[in-house]
Amino acid sequence: MNQPIPAIVAQDAVRRLPRAALLLFCVAYVISGFVGRDPWKNADIAAFGHMLELARGTSSWLAPSLAGQPPEFDALLPYWLGALAIKLAPAWVAPDFAVRLPFALLLALALAATWYGVYWLARSPRAQPVPFAFGGEASAPDYARAMADGGLLALIASLGLAQLSHETTPALAQLAFTALTFFGMAALPWRPPLAAGALLLGLPGLALSGGASMAVLFGAGGLAARALDRDRHGPASPALQAALLAAALALAAALATGLDLWRWRIGPGRDWQSLGRLLLWFTWPAWPLALWTLWRWRRQLASRHVALPLWFALVALVTTMATPSSDRSLLLALPALAALAAFALPTFSRSASALIDWFTLLFFSGCAVVIWVVWVAMQTGVPAKPAANVARLAPGFEPGFGLPAFLAALAATIAWGWLVRWRTRRHRQVIWKSVVLPAGGAALCWLLLMTLWLPVLDYARSYRTVVAGVVRHIDAPGCVETFGLSRAQIAGLRFHSGMEVRAAGREPACGWLLVALQASAAAPVALDMRGWTPVARVRRPVDATEDVLLYRKAQGR
Repeated sequence: MNQPIPAIVAQDAVRRLPRAALLLFCVAYVISGFVGRDPWKNADIAAFGHMLELARGTSSWLAPSLAGQPPEFDALLPYWLGALAIKLAPAWVAPDFAVRLPFALLLALALAATWYGVYWLARSPRAQPVPFAFGGEASAPDYARAMADGGLLALIASLGLAQLSHETTPALAQLAFTALTFFGMAALPWRPPLAAGALLLGLPGLALSGGASMAVLFGAGGLAARALDRDRHGPASPALQAALLAAALALAAALATGLDLWRWRIGPGRDWQSLGRLLLWFTWPAWPLALWTLWRWRRQLASRHVALPLWFALVALVTTMATPSSDRSLLLALPALAALAAFALPTFSRSASALIDWFTLLFFSGCAVVIWVVWVAMQTGVPAKPAANVARLAPGFEPGFGLPAFLAALAATIAWGWLVRWRTRRHRQVIWKSVVLPAGGAALCWLLLMTLWLPVLDYARSYRTVVAGVVRHIDAPGCVETFGLSRAQIAGLRFHSGMEVRAAGREPACGWLLVALQASAAAPVALDMRGWTPVARVRRPVDATEDVLLYRKAQGR
């Protein structure tokens, strides 16, 4: 028969994960992906373009724009952070690297807030393990710390976190402020001043990052969870908790109203089959663990340690299904899903834990082998088939050997081998053991991609090559008009060429015109093309649909 509380945990099972190892692991995960690359298409380079315009004083801080186009996301704070980083950075620091510094801190904030959020949820009385008849059950602080370690590892193991959390976009700011809000609500009964500060930063920060509606929904759900939870937690009274949360919610709503940030981007998204695939891989392995938590803790669904993360996850999941930017909306569910996944860990049987370990070991070891084999093929031409595939997918790419990247990849691979050996020989009973290999494997593959494959990924996802092709045909770079180019293409042109970019048809006219290939048929209708002489079709090696047509204005026109 099921126990009302399914967690049966002894003190030996809550040994600490070494703090130095955990910190080093998180630092390696955060840094990889922020260093050594150009801004990538599409959202990354487009957001960076808006930040660059703000820093150069060519755009309004209350209405960012790029060549007359507003941002895709109705946000302010992320663009302000990037622009301030550019303005404050020394002259020798590249602007694209400067903007990554505050966003790397936002990712670190998301990881830390998730850890502390799970910790304070695990301190709730209904989340505690079953007391033993003769003692020996896990102590509350040690149990909460072990659960927080498991929640953090489950977040890092989530496959969808890797790329989007390393882009300088409003999505990362929304993730950080969502995690901060989650931590504030979790810690509110125990640490009212600290939790109030987190809420006063988290909810308004989320509203200023383009998530005003979600901030209100999160805040309203927190108030409802507080009202439904009849248990007394910590020193803060229920009335004080509700007042602090309501104040933060009111501030977020006031900022969104005053700055006109209320936007409901409800529209056609992915089809159900595509959405199902996204949910399966993006939130793996947190989603099966979260479902297991809901089943095993079904008698405590109204308790705050289940109800709070469940509400956060449901809001993000519904938003994912109702908006076009489904993956970026789903990103906000990851901290809550990681928290739910953590509460599955003390309920696992040994056979279930072994199944997770073997699947993870085979999957991530296989991925690492593929990454290494393709890298060797790029360097040597052997095996021939992977080398031919790279040449076909990235024509014109010239591979090179980078010693620091190779050493980092080698160290990560050795660390993975040590982790596998450690997992199979020691600490079998600790409750966070089931997510060590998933987190380590996800971090390993991400680090290998960001070291061994970074040059070819940079070549494929950067606009540097196509901009260089444009500049080669322009004898006197000054300004260029554009027609049909996306925000990402305009930002890439502006950054990599240094030229002034203007919308076509406006005065004063430039001597050069760039037309997107897909908009070439509409150009003669929308523009007066008389006097424009075709110069070249500049190809983007990895994507012919992003080719651009370059025209030169005839003399005297």
